[in-house]
Parts: sequence; C-alpha cells; structure tokens
Amino acid sequence: MPETPSTRPSAQPKSFFLSPDLHSYILNHGGGPDEVQRDLIAATQALGTVARMQIAPEQGVFMEWLARVMGARRAIEVGTFTGYSALCLARGLGPQGRLLCLDVNEDWTHVARTYWRKAGVADRIALRLGPAATTLATLPQEPGFDLGFIDADKENGRLYYEEVLARLRPGGVLILDNVLWGGKVVERRQHPGDTSLQAICELNDFAAADERVQPAFLPLGDGLLLLRKR
Repeated sequence: MPETPSTRPSAQPKSFFLSPDLHSYILNHGGGPDEVQRDLIAATQALGTVARMQIAPEQGVFMEWLARVMGARRAIEVGTFTGYSALCLARGLGPQGRLLCLDVNEDWTHVARTYWRKAGVADRIALRLGPAATTLATLPQEPGFDLGFIDADKENGRLYYEEVLARLRPGGVLILDNVLWGGKVVERRQHPGDTSLQAICELNDFAAADERVQPAFLPLGDGLLLLRKR
C-alpha cells in the first residue's frame, strides 16, 4: 500500500531539495526502512530536535549496499547517535563482519544497542564510549579497515579524517556525512559564525585536493563525500 504523509518514516526529508512526496517515492522504490528501522526512526524522533542528527533512510540503504558491494568485513564509525547508520553498515558487513563504533553519549547509544539487538546485528558491533580523538589514537597504526564513516562534531572533522584514513586499507572507502550542510556550503561567507559550516567547507576543500584519495560527491541525504584511498 502506498505510504501517506502520516506513515512516512520522516515528514521532512534530510535532502533539503526533495519534497516529502518525492522522498516517499524514493523509499518505496529503493529498499526503504523495514519494521525495526522504522521503530528506530520513531524512537529517535521522540528525543526531540536532536533527531535531525539521524541519517536519512535512503542513505542507510546506500551504505548497506556499498558495504555489500565492496565485500567489506571491517568498518569504523565515528559518531553513532542512536545507531541507525551502524545498523545499516553491520547488515552490509554480513555475519562475519565487525564494526567499531565511537561515540560519547551513553543515553543515545543505549537506544542504539536496543535496536541492534532487535535487528540481530549486535554481535557484529563493538561500541567504545569516550572522545573519538582519544579512542582513535589508541587504535593500532595499521590499515585494517575496509570502510569508514564520519558523522560526528564537524570542528574535529579533519582530525577524524586523518586518523581514519591512516587506518584504511588501499582501496578502502571513507564516507563523510553532512557535506552540504543544508545547502549552506555555497553561502559560507554569509554565515561566518557557523563554526560547523566553516569546518565542513575547509574539509571539503582539503579532501577535493588530497592526492591520497579519489573523491566522489553525492547529493544523498545532507550530502556524502566518498573517498577511495589510493
């Protein structure tokens, strides 16, 4: 049965350039969220305005798909929130895959753990609470990850970028989220006080010129920058 506005996973698409009807059409034709994922979306929306930090459901579809296509088995995520992106990545990694999640918020990740168990992927995910910069610094200095996803505080984005990239294997992929920042990346000078925006623009510029990676910029969700490590 076609979705109505009241049954859509999200009334306001994360992609600011999509109407709710077009967003619903995309989900209906592109592997939209299942029952567990819809319940997780609802639980996150109940938290209030912070729910905007959750990735778009179509982005989750893509990330699961990408992990499967890559044959990825080891992944790392910086910024987990309520666990939607981790759930998708863990599914894409398969039963033998392992995902390391870094976050600082015990309450939000408690929600994540609940839905990881419901989705049957909890055994694939290791969660480490604490400042991501500190945790990353303790990880082995070797290229052991196939896939990385960064969706954390933007001011430390360059630090996370360097730490994760150093631990990706050649041919591995690093995904940066929110690289469009609601379209404001083309209005940077109009928002000098938005430190997150300034950090995003600086990292976008840096990554585009970084010869260590091959970039692909996707207008998916709030913008994804995919970087294949050479």
